[in-house]
Amino acid sequence: MARSPKAGAAKAAGTIKIKQIGSVIGCTDVQRATVRGLGLRRMHQVVERQDTPAIRGMVNAVPHLVTIVD
Repeated sequence: MARSPKAGAAKAAGTIKIKQIGSVIGCTDVQRATVRGLGLRRMHQVVERQDTPAIRGMVNAVPHLVTIVD
C-alpha cells in the first residue's frame, strides 16, 4: 500500500510541542498545577498541544520549567 508523501511528514496545523526542562520540586502549587495542566508528568517529556492563547499563557507562566521545541 503506497503512502502519500505528506502523510507522516506534515506537522499538524496549529500545534506546538512543549518540553519540561525544570523540576517542579520546590515550586509553588500553582506552578505545579500549570505544568500538570499542560500534560507534563516528568522531566524531558515532550507533549504536543493546540496552539491557543490559553496554552501560550500557561507556557509563559512557567518559562523556567518548560520550553517550546521545534
